[in-house]
Amino acid sequence: MMQSYRPRSLRQSMLALPALLGLAACSQAAQDQIARDAARSSAGKVLAQQFPGLPLQPALDCVIDNASSQQILSLAADSITGPTANTVEILTNIVSKPETLTCLAAQGLPALLR
Repeated sequence: MMQSYRPRSLRQSMLALPALLGLAACSQAAQDQIARDAARSSAGKVLAQQFPGLPLQPALDCVIDNASSQQILSLAADSITGPTANTVEILTNIVSKPETLTCLAAQGLPALLR
């Protein structure tokens, strides 16, 4: 059964702002890693819910590695406020990319068959 995700409220978005501003004090490499880790958190929740039985770690690697920087930042913000319908839409767009599908076939399928 698909879980319904609620739209992000203004209050939730405002709660995410200090965390995202805190990234400004870090080096670029540290900012990227923090954002990618946060994006992994929100993406993992949705992938586990939407695709039970999918090997999560390889799928997350494929999704995060093929996400744009804007998609990473949006997913990172969703890790603070919780997944929304926007999270699902972003993940659907990433998973639909040919590069992501190729990665999932190469990395996710072998893990599923083990």
